[in-house]
Amino acid sequence: MTLPPDPAADRADDRAGDSGAVPSLPLRASVLLLDMDGTLIDSGPAVERSWNTLFAELGTDLEFGAQQHGMPARQVLGQVLPDLGEEELTAAHRRIEELEISDVDGIVVLPGTERLLAELDAAAEQLGRPTWTIVTSCTAPLFEARWARTGLPVPAGLVTADQVSNGKPHPEPYLLGAERLGVEPSAAVVVEDSLGGLRAGAAAGSRTVAVTSTTPAGDLAPLADALVTSLDDLEIRIDGNELLLSRRGG
Repeated sequence: MTLPPDPAADRADDRAGDSGAVPSLPLRASVLLLDMDGTLIDSGPAVERSWNTLFAELGTDLEFGAQQHGMPARQVLGQVLPDLGEEELTAAHRRIEELEISDVDGIVVLPGTERLLAELDAAAEQLGRPTWTIVTSCTAPLFEARWARTGLPVPAGLVTADQVSNGKPHPEPYLLGAERLGVEPSAAVVVEDSLGGLRAGAAAGSRTVAVTSTTPAGDLAPLADALVTSLDDLEIRIDGNELLLSRRGG
């Protein structure tokens, strides 16, 4: 059976305002805080294969769903298998980590990722400071396994799930990401594809851009300040000492 939505998940304020319309770009920011899976790279098939293998091994008929994307593995296990004891939970967490690290087949860089990161790096060189980092729900070993497939450099200030006490949808990962880049969270724009990630960014006090790669746009829109189909829709320019995140060609 498909996993149900988490009834305990915090709901962010309706970011679209009273009219229900998602505000349009551009957005100004000091930095971008970027999710990895589903935003910068496509690891969806590998993620689902690994989780569905684990569920089968545990003798359940659960299936990994959109509500679980973007959450740290241990939180997913606690949410969907609440009857597991601590030892069983630890063993299941170890097993899903093994499965995910060993399955990186088919992981690809999503459209726009390389170009947008190059624009951010050029802006960083011009401004003399970091302009972006990755905030992921992967552990450091899993991040390394997946990011190695891209051939892209690891950014300064990287935040992984094993570096925080509370994962997404808690704001801690994005609060730490902003801190590591030396800015207030309100000066950051979070780019995410998942409901949990958008909730985390909003709760941290950042503006959010939703990418409709893994979750229906209608579900993402109420949590986002802007909505795009991929990073290929976005471009970065410098305006004074700030970044201007605009719709490409706009």
